[in-house]
Amino acid sequence: MSWWRSGVVGAARKKLDESNPSRKYQKFGLIIGATGIVGNSLAEILPLHDTPGGPWKVYGVARRPRPQWNADYPMEYIQCDITDPEETQSKLSKLQDLTHIFYVTWANCTTEAENCEINGKMFTNVLNAVIPNAPNLQHICLQTGRKHYMGPFEEWGKGIGSHNAPFYEDLPRLNDQPNFYYTLEDILFKEVAKKEGLTWSVHRPGLVLGFSPYSMMNILASLCVYAAICKHEGEPFKFPGTKEAWNSYNDVSDADLIAEHHIWAAVDPIAKNEAFNICNGDVFKWKHFWKILAEQFDVENGGLQEDESRKSLGEMMKDKGPVWDAIVQEKELLTTKLEEVGGWWFVDFVLSIEGTLDIMNKSKEHGFLGFRNSKSSLVSWIDKLKCSKIVP
Repeated sequence: MSWWRSGVVGAARKKLDESNPSRKYQKFGLIIGATGIVGNSLAEILPLHDTPGGPWKVYGVARRPRPQWNADYPMEYIQCDITDPEETQSKLSKLQDLTHIFYVTWANCTTEAENCEINGKMFTNVLNAVIPNAPNLQHICLQTGRKHYMGPFEEWGKGIGSHNAPFYEDLPRLNDQPNFYYTLEDILFKEVAKKEGLTWSVHRPGLVLGFSPYSMMNILASLCVYAAICKHEGEPFKFPGTKEAWNSYNDVSDADLIAEHHIWAAVDPIAKNEAFNICNGDVFKWKHFWKILAEQFDVENGGLQEDESRKSLGEMMKDKGPVWDAIVQEKELLTTKLEEVGGWWFVDFVLSIEGTLDIMNKSKEHGFLGFRNSKSSLVSWIDKLKCSKIVP
């Protein structure tokens, strides 16, 4: 099909899913990281009546208790710490009907060597629990990202050992430095080879726009919280990044589009055993997005700060916990703490480097023609954050 687009949101999705509760499932999907930014989209889209390969029965795994903001998804939720091999084995080995795994989670440590160790352990624990016990397992989708081409975060922007953008999938690995994405790929290839007929796909998004208060790298939610604080205090919404970031071209990946990309690779034979970039297919500049963000929160656009007084967002937000608490109470928002919804380190990182771009030709050549208008994507995810009462 060329290519199906989920397009149905909110209550309409729920209504469609409840219309035929006795339907017979054709696929059984396990989402590892079901409360993350892409996992949340997968949890919402997979159960839809028109999702390719379906009807799907969906299992969702996350470390924390199920949050109320995805409690109405038709998903069997499993609280499990996948860093613990015994707990993972106990809870996931029972899922003997699984046909697909969507691995969309990660853990962040101080060094990349530590990232390789903990993320490799997590992925191995899941595969060890599932592969021997799910005789009908057909496909594993692994999500990595742009670090595949650029190396660890600490090397970004230095021009050390990274490829030049735009990035395409056949670029060689950066073997002079550790990279936990390579660790995950190597584990995937090794484990898949042990089971006849089991296939894989690797998905490499760039900066993701989506919905999840639990995501470590949800730049949009963090910027919305920052804008709301500026509005509350009557301060201008100042761009905390560099001139290079302000003026350069970037691309983004809509979380729903990434979910559709995973589902496409899970069910289309032509996408098997391949790695693919996934981005919206257009470009933007932060100088233009900043105006939209300011308009969405009715706050003065402070623009780029080119003098020496420019502060990082981490610096600006370090004492704003009580301010956010007051906003949550005044606007009757879902109760969150500032450190839960504000990933300042990641915002400061992204807004300190020149923009990077992917090439989507390989996905198109293999039949995936999905895309998003990034401006519309930005506004729609802001609307969802507001409707879910995460931000005012």
